[in-house]
Amino acid sequence: MQIWPSSLVMPPKRTPTSEPAPPTPQKPAVRVRPVPAVSRSIAILRFLGNAKQGLGVKAIADELGLVPSTCLHILRVLVSEELVSVDPATKRYLLGSGMISLARSVLESSGFAQLVQPALDRLASTRGVTAMGVEITPKQSVVVLALSRSNQPFRLHTDVGSQFSHLASATGRLIAAYSGENWTQLRQKFNATQWDKKPAFDTWKREVELARAQGWSLDRDNFMSGLTVVAVPICSPGGSLTHTLVAAGMSSQLNATETTELAAMMLREAQAIGNLLVARS
Repeated sequence: MQIWPSSLVMPPKRTPTSEPAPPTPQKPAVRVRPVPAVSRSIAILRFLGNAKQGLGVKAIADELGLVPSTCLHILRVLVSEELVSVDPATKRYLLGSGMISLARSVLESSGFAQLVQPALDRLASTRGVTAMGVEITPKQSVVVLALSRSNQPFRLHTDVGSQFSHLASATGRLIAAYSGENWTQLRQKFNATQWDKKPAFDTWKREVELARAQGWSLDRDNFMSGLTVVAVPICSPGGSLTHTLVAAGMSSQLNATETTELAAMMLREAQAIGNLLVARS
């Protein structure tokens, strides 16, 4: 059974050839003037977020190629704004509680997390999958904004805020289908993508074309061995891919029929979410 959702989740039109559709002409990019202090502050925050442990000034400065005194001045400002905390005894720096407030503000202002949560809960409870609401950022990074876990003993471990390689897994196939890039460009990005079990490029290419044709995508055992991931698109009124609805479960528990039924349910949920987003805009 094939379900065609509303324009918000409709797959891109197929082209006569196997090439992705040519990209829509875009306005000239806005010039971004370098602001070193801002760039360095962001680099420090990202580094501390990835480090998962307290670090001293020298370790941070060495890793980021900063002058230690400059690094220290930036850290002091970040501490004063509660974006970074410091242990007075060890002089080691960690992300501060102010980051939680910022993250909560992002989730609340977007509205997507609140709208998608009931759908995720339904998918998790009725289908025994880990369900996620995912955002595709302007730079095509993939960020989990909402999450509902199943009660199954074996499930995907992820958290709100987790980021994934943009072409990996089922969402990656949708990103490729909507990107407007040619296969030469996509191959370069595909080659740089990390997988647990990387598919052959020709296989992945066929799966991208199938995702474009049927309106949903599938990753079976590539992103993670033993895991099947299904994704459906949620687009802006202009047709740009902005979010995906994702479900992940054990491959042994998701045969072809169950996967198709799951995708059909996800398409219905995505259509309803898309309509709500339009109504709010």
